[in-house]
Amino acid sequence: MNQHAFCLGSRFLLVAALLSALVFPSGSTAQQAKPWEHIPIPQLHAFHPQQPKRIELKNGIVIFLQEDHELPFIYGSVLIHGGSRDEDPAKAGLLGLYSQAWRTSGTASMDGDAMDDLLEAKAAHIETDGDEDSTALSWDSLKGDADQVFSLAMNLLFHPKFSAEKLELAQQQEATSIVRRNDDEDGIAGRESAKLVYGVNSPYTRQPELATIATVTISDLQAWHDRTLKGQLIVGIYGDFDPEAMEAKVRAAFEGLPPVTAAPPRHDEFAGPKPGVYFIDKEDVNQSNVQIVALGIDRHNPDVPTLDVMNEILGGGFGSRLFLKVRTQLGLAYEVGGGFSLPYDHPGSFHVVALTKSVSTVDATKAAEAEIAGLNTKPFTQAELERAKDDIVNSFLFDYDTKDKILDESEKLEFYGYPPDYLETYHAALEKVTLADLTAAAKKYIHPEKLAVLVVGNGPEIKPPLDALGMGAPQAIDITIPQPAGPPPAAGAALQ
Repeated sequence: MNQHAFCLGSRFLLVAALLSALVFPSGSTAQQAKPWEHIPIPQLHAFHPQQPKRIELKNGIVIFLQEDHELPFIYGSVLIHGGSRDEDPAKAGLLGLYSQAWRTSGTASMDGDAMDDLLEAKAAHIETDGDEDSTALSWDSLKGDADQVFSLAMNLLFHPKFSAEKLELAQQQEATSIVRRNDDEDGIAGRESAKLVYGVNSPYTRQPELATIATVTISDLQAWHDRTLKGQLIVGIYGDFDPEAMEAKVRAAFEGLPPVTAAPPRHDEFAGPKPGVYFIDKEDVNQSNVQIVALGIDRHNPDVPTLDVMNEILGGGFGSRLFLKVRTQLGLAYEVGGGFSLPYDHPGSFHVVALTKSVSTVDATKAAEAEIAGLNTKPFTQAELERAKDDIVNSFLFDYDTKDKILDESEKLEFYGYPPDYLETYHAALEKVTLADLTAAAKKYIHPEKLAVLVVGNGPEIKPPLDALGMGAPQAIDITIPQPAGPPPAAGAALQ
């Protein structure tokens, strides 16, 4: 054997010996306590987030100021009541067009394109957005440009000049989105499962169509703006500013507005889904998206802390019952999880999702349903309770670890009428959840007989067929995109 071969052989033997020592440790080493088990873990600090200063003007507008001098930036926002759930159904999609055209149109003194150029030169931003219950204007800039950017934002808030050209552009883009909305199975599943929970005609599931967006006019955008601006505005400012000077500036901008008009009470109805199996055939995929849904509750319910813990135990990550059983043990899904969504002012949904191969659709669905039903039959354990609490409490370190996140949450609580100390009282209630609370909540809220199952997948490849779920014959859901009268526009083409 030459010297080179001898060296290689010696190295091989050395590596083998080291691997053997790691894989087959001596008896005394194997019996030693694992050192990481003795690392002391200090108790988390008491949760007392630094609240922003709250100012309520005589006209009802609320301002929050949150100082933070770490970086020379200033951020601001105005939250406005009124969202897509308030649209006229005949003009569904108006909010999306409005929130885009509002910003791109600009004002009488500076159109949207000129505003883009100015803000880009200053690395600043002004944006508009819309949601199911609100619209918003936000801005940010370096401290040195804050006065100019604030003035631009206020001009856009109070004096927009909606452009026919920008509305048409928004309509073109929305039309493209509509004609392509059935391309993605996840989008289909989320959209159609919500309709099962809330109803096809619910304001919470209303969707724009080519015909409805074509009816939206400049006067519709202006009328929406004028109406929503009369409601309660919630203004938030965060960053490196002098509090007295900032308060004076914001007061000057908003104190002169008339008293806010209270939003009318809502009278939405939530019947929940009709139990059964629903199916959407999508033959260009080789997998199934399974959605198991029911009607849930909102955050006003005192059982929310307990349900949050139960969510974590059922479907909240790698240690959850759904993950351990359906994915790890049975290998039936590559993604599975879910629980109760908990909106602030209307009932959410109970929603479990399983993504699986076509051939394992029925088995994965049955396994997920068994874990849901098991919340009423398989006792909760102390280990599950402690893990769930730890996961949720530790998430606070990331969800509310900065002043701007606390400001965002304060604005949200104000918007929905919750007390300012809601986070602290929720945190305290979470710590008190017991095994008995979990058992009682499961009996109260988990009703397997009320579940609906939606499957989006490749029908010919699903074997056994969905009838094997034993929930009756699958009901097909039609997702055909309605075409307006006359020749249908091509995807991406302008609406004429």
